[in-house]
Amino acid sequence: MKYLVNPFLALVFLSLTLSAQEQNQTIDSIINLRQLSNDESLSNKERLSYALKASDLSLKNSIDSTVLKSNRNLSYIYLVSGDYDMFGSSSLNNIELALKLNDSIAIATTYNNLGWYYYQIAGDNIKSYDHYLKALKYYIALGNLKEKAVVLTGIATIQDDEKDYFGSEENAIEVLKILNKLSKNKSLDLVEDKYRCLNLLGIVSLKLKNYEQSIEYHNQAHNLAKKLNNGDYLQLESENNLAIAYRSNGNLEKALDIYDDIFKDSDLLNEDPSFYSLVIVNSAFTKFLIGGYDYNELEREFKRALKMSESIGDQYSKLSASIDLAKFYKENDEKDLAIKYAKDSYRISKEIPINDLYLESMLILSKLYKGEVSRDYLVEHIKLSDSLLNVERNVRNKFARIELKTDELEKENEMMSQQLMWLIAISGVLLITFFLLYIIVTQRNKNKELKFKQEQQKANEDIYNLMLSQQDKVDEARAGEKKRISEELHDGVLGRLFGTRLSLDSLNFSEGKEAIQNRASYIKELMTIENDIRKISHDLNTDFVSGSGFMDIVSELIEKQTKAYQLESSFNYTDDINWEVVPNKTKINIYRIIQESLQNIYKHANANGVKISIQLKNSVICLSIIDDGDGFDVNKSKKGIGLKNINSRVSEVNGKAEFDSILKKGTEVIITVPYKN
Repeated sequence: MKYLVNPFLALVFLSLTLSAQEQNQTIDSIINLRQLSNDESLSNKERLSYALKASDLSLKNSIDSTVLKSNRNLSYIYLVSGDYDMFGSSSLNNIELALKLNDSIAIATTYNNLGWYYYQIAGDNIKSYDHYLKALKYYIALGNLKEKAVVLTGIATIQDDEKDYFGSEENAIEVLKILNKLSKNKSLDLVEDKYRCLNLLGIVSLKLKNYEQSIEYHNQAHNLAKKLNNGDYLQLESENNLAIAYRSNGNLEKALDIYDDIFKDSDLLNEDPSFYSLVIVNSAFTKFLIGGYDYNELEREFKRALKMSESIGDQYSKLSASIDLAKFYKENDEKDLAIKYAKDSYRISKEIPINDLYLESMLILSKLYKGEVSRDYLVEHIKLSDSLLNVERNVRNKFARIELKTDELEKENEMMSQQLMWLIAISGVLLITFFLLYIIVTQRNKNKELKFKQEQQKANEDIYNLMLSQQDKVDEARAGEKKRISEELHDGVLGRLFGTRLSLDSLNFSEGKEAIQNRASYIKELMTIENDIRKISHDLNTDFVSGSGFMDIVSELIEKQTKAYQLESSFNYTDDINWEVVPNKTKINIYRIIQESLQNIYKHANANGVKISIQLKNSVICLSIIDDGDGFDVNKSKKGIGLKNINSRVSEVNGKAEFDSILKKGTEVIITVPYKN
């Protein structure tokens, strides 16, 4: 069997196939470029070039999920390349696309990145807190405890900066619980995470004056730093924090011992002059607090730390050295020097700014001066202190509002999710309902169609039975006529022939004029009998049932319908068609076509009369139906049910149908059906 392929469909299929192949190749190229951008053996410039190409190609491909993956990869490359501004702006673009795609993992990761950017680079704690909090909600929903701990650490660090020490401690403890829980998974390396959490808890506990607790946390952090690769510097950091905690708790000798241990690692200290300077200042100030140490030796150590911080331009360690020198000179009644370094610390702490040391500098200056100047510094101290309290309060309120807003958004999202679920459920119910209605309607239509076919079949059977009944009448008439002719031949013609024959036999031996006359009368009688036989023969050769049968059925149909439709009609047909040899299927369809046409004329034509004829031309039965109605546009009406039915019936008998109509003048339907005699 040969199958014909639609060339247009083939072209569309080929186009779609080629498009899919091209798209797959493009995606493969994008993936390859992303892999190259993450090759650490390449330079940052090369890696950034590959990441940019992957992002540009993804944008051209216009698949949002691919664009998001490539752009997130590009943000990471910006980060490792040190281009923090581009890291921040690309992350802002990524969050919009992630929210559009509702990609929870991408949303959480990008919010986390933005939290880090605003804290570490932009210095905007409020925005950082907002983004961290949003990331936290998503990580909680995703059940990602590791990332939840990281984000909570960021939030706790911001709370420490903004003096929300209780909130910071609460979140840091929550982080520690999560990390202890995750530690059961041996495949996770959480040592550095735990170190940072414990170090933060030690710092916060110190600020809350929980000195013993601070010492405990810093000792734990110090022990963890020993387990870290390249953790030497973190050990020194923990030791410095421990020393400050011991000094704050009054254990000055223990603090000094720790500083002495730190100085033993001079190579490491030299690698970080800023930290080295800070340790020198802290050690010298601890000695100053203990007392008994040589004045000149302590002064040299303070000035050594100050000079070191100035040489590297580190304002923080310079501030620390300046304020400790101011205290040192004040206690030693070196008022001018104390004022000099107190003013230096006042200026630096105002510029950085570090508000705690700024307040402390003003307090020292208020004590070093007298009169109006002292009062001015004291008033400024009080104003700033009150202002900072208001700021801290406002910041905490902002944090609370951000958290409340985030909770409200979460509830709103939950509500939207519930509404979406209800919408999906209702849509599903409606879809099922529509589907069931469709099945019911379809089934009803099928039932109607089946019923219509059954009615058609019954009508066809009725026509066929009518034709059989008519045929029986014809056969009965023929039988009666044969009997009549037989009786007429037997009783009439044969009896007269027999009598004439006997009379002629009696004249065989007679002669004379009388005999001749008798013979002549008998010959005349024979001529009469001959005419009678010729008449009977003629009757036999004439179709005595002419006009009966199928044409009678059609005539009856036309007469009844035109009378019901109040139409004038004429019906002409030829006797040349032997309807007995015409298939019943053809006769039934001709009957139905006439019936359908009369119905159409009645319903649509507004006609007064109709002419119907059936003729035989060149072995083709020609049915013509002409009305004098309104007519119609044949091209616009080809899809009408009436014409469809006629065309369908004509097709069943391998015939042809032609429709010729003129508006306001009428319509002619010509049906031609093959005829085989």
